Amino acid sequence: MINKEQLEQLRPFEARAIIEGLRKGSVPVEYVSFFTVGRANWLTFIEDDLDQYIAAGGAKVRFINGDYGDGKTHFMSIIRHLALEKGFAVSFVVLTREVPMQKFELVYREIVRQLRLPAGLLGDRIMTGEGGGIRALVSGWADKSAAEIASTTDAAVEEMLASRRQEMGALPGMDVSFANALAGLLENRIRPLREGESEEDRLGEREILFQWFEGGKVGKKELKPWQIFEPLSKTNSKRLLSSLLAYLRYLGAKGLILLLDELETVIAQSTSVRNAAYENVRLLIDNIEEARFLHIFFSIIPDVILAEKGFKSYDALWSRVRSIGEASRLNFRSILIDLHRTPLETPELVELGLALRRIHEISYRWEAKDLVNEGLIEQICANQKRMGLLSEVRLFIKQIIRILDMAEQGMLPDEELDLSEQILVSRQEMEEEKVTQLQPNWDR
Repeated sequence: MINKEQLEQLRPFEARAIIEGLRKGSVPVEYVSFFTVGRANWLTFIEDDLDQYIAAGGAKVRFINGDYGDGKTHFMSIIRHLALEKGFAVSFVVLTREVPMQKFELVYREIVRQLRLPAGLLGDRIMTGEGGGIRALVSGWADKSAAEIASTTDAAVEEMLASRRQEMGALPGMDVSFANALAGLLENRIRPLREGESEEDRLGEREILFQWFEGGKVGKKELKPWQIFEPLSKTNSKRLLSSLLAYLRYLGAKGLILLLDELETVIAQSTSVRNAAYENVRLLIDNIEEARFLHIFFSIIPDVILAEKGFKSYDALWSRVRSIGEASRLNFRSILIDLHRTPLETPELVELGLALRRIHEISYRWEAKDLVNEGLIEQICANQKRMGLLSEVRLFIKQIIRILDMAEQGMLPDEELDLSEQILVSRQEMEEEKVTQLQPNWDR
């Protein structure tokens, strides 16, 4: 249910940010909870998994299935919000040509850049907004640890540094280079400047460590002083993911939730690229049996299950997931979260439409209910249903925003509104967005 009290507390700028985000096809992450309508069964069982299984040491992979416009990305944003509230670290990654599934080292780089922590995990450092990433995480931890150690004697400092290094290295699943990088960062913050060393030198060393944590290009020679044996690569990326999870657990996170959006982009790739991507998906499914405190969600379109270039084109993966689309009845605990088969119903869309109307009113300081009333919103739903498009939530949202814009500008004729034309215009916008999303950055 949409929280009407929260809506009324929105300031005009905040409401405008939501409307502008919706124009681009997404909801700003900090406001995603305002748009939680429907999907109650799926969310109930996901919440149960987080509380009773993942937080207790379990691990699993699930696929979120839906056509473009069915609300997959929004649903993943709801999971992100829910997981952060429950004390999990979360990373939401959009798979693109620049972050391709066939190169997991690049996926890992994006995972650590998009990392967010639950509020309060590092005291006043809250990484749930646009800031964050692993740089803020390790920097905040080093600052906090340095403050705890700084007041002790030099001998005690050495002893505590050695203890922290040993503590990091002993964490289950921790890679030696990751542990040494953490210890090196702490030493960089605490040790007095050496003779002839400037503060700029010290900051330069710290930057090298930050870049290594972020998966940047750092030479082995630069890493040698900290006994970091290799930069991020294809061979060590999954090992570093395990280390990251161990570190997050050490800091107090209940686990790590990975949200990998738009896996369907691999269908358009060559056979060799597609197979490499599917092999990485297979490895994650296989490795989950040994993992703990980890939940991975992939979003896909139905073609990934049904088409010849989908999962079935790679036997090693298909043998593990072939049952996900076969069930005639919905199983809310299955590996497949099928949004395509559980679309929002008209009453839920109407509730969403009324919330959008109120946000638009706050944003532009006007009264919309006389022009865009509940009956008109129901008419929009009926027209979309008649065209077989009721499940396309993004299309519905675009229509509502467009009609509210027109009404606010005095361009909405009461009797002559052509809703079919509005659908076609909004649908064309969506197709253009879809093409844009599949292009590499240099083509945008």
